Amino acid sequence: MSVFTRSQADREALLLPELASLTSHHRANSEGYDRILSSLGIAPDTSFATIADLPWLPVRMFKTHDLKSVPDSEVFKTLTSSGTTGAGASRIYLDKESAGAQTKQLGATLQEVLGSERLPMLMVDTIGIIKNRRSFSARGAGVLGMANFGRKHTYVLDENDKPDVEAVKKFLAEYGDKPFLIFGFTFMVWLYLYEVARDNGLDLSNGILIHSGGWKKLIDRAVDNTEFRRRFKEDTGLTRIHNYYGMIEQIGTVFLEGPSGNSLYCPDFADVVIRNPETWEEQPVGEPGVIEVVSTLPTSYPGHVLLTEDLGVYNGIDDGDWPGKHFSVLGRLPKAEARGCSDTFSGAAA
Repeated sequence: MSVFTRSQADREALLLPELASLTSHHRANSEGYDRILSSLGIAPDTSFATIADLPWLPVRMFKTHDLKSVPDSEVFKTLTSSGTTGAGASRIYLDKESAGAQTKQLGATLQEVLGSERLPMLMVDTIGIIKNRRSFSARGAGVLGMANFGRKHTYVLDENDKPDVEAVKKFLAEYGDKPFLIFGFTFMVWLYLYEVARDNGLDLSNGILIHSGGWKKLIDRAVDNTEFRRRFKEDTGLTRIHNYYGMIEQIGTVFLEGPSGNSLYCPDFADVVIRNPETWEEQPVGEPGVIEVVSTLPTSYPGHVLLTEDLGVYNGIDDGDWPGKHFSVLGRLPKAEARGCSDTFSGAAA
């Protein structure tokens, strides 16, 4: 069953009461969150006319504040972001219910492009990234989370973080004649899959690539999304490519690139608001602003309405591959922390 079905009007009508209820829930169960809203002059009985009226937290708050809406005894898993500056890492607390919901909804989102069958899977990473099961980095959480959607996992990198060309060839010989899943962070996919496949004449035409994690290092190589897709198609035969936008502070919610490419879409339980960085009003289609991500999934911590440190732009509303708003990420805000998952990879070439 698709999770890309709601028009923007339906999304607003259905999500607003749920999100307002979540705001009340987090106020009642997180002292820190209640103090933040009170300091902003937002009373507990405030009503909200639109999703854009809901109070947002900057994602950076999770680096500096311990925010959770469940008692310590109910914390099932703690996730940490890949912070690279003195601000430290975000800490996200999940209880069993939240962890289950985020896994389920991530699955429902990806099923849109993968289908219901678990496919053989190439992981563009090293198995070492998922060794610590209790506390993950953002990259480790991404790899482990995606691993659930495949089978017969083959890691593209060996224990020394070098491409294992023979392992990839063996995987393709066994599974490459039918659909298979590929997952990795964008820069690593380019460096360790595209370049290896191109140089070794590998056929990836039956693959479905899911990738994410920032474009900075690729832009330095003059590779944008259009070029990424073109080169994969021409040199490896891979055409089914879906970038996604997501973050550990709203785990389980991903904004998925549609089949046409170059636009990200909101699943039915999520929304996006692009805000003018000076007035904080919502921007019209075509006007860049700061990305706010909205999701009904975060129940164990107040992460349901988050102002990111990324710039984006609406490409349209109810006029793309799937209903609702669709948008592009334009890059980090000036002076925002550069914390792309792929940038933290120790083996990546500069």
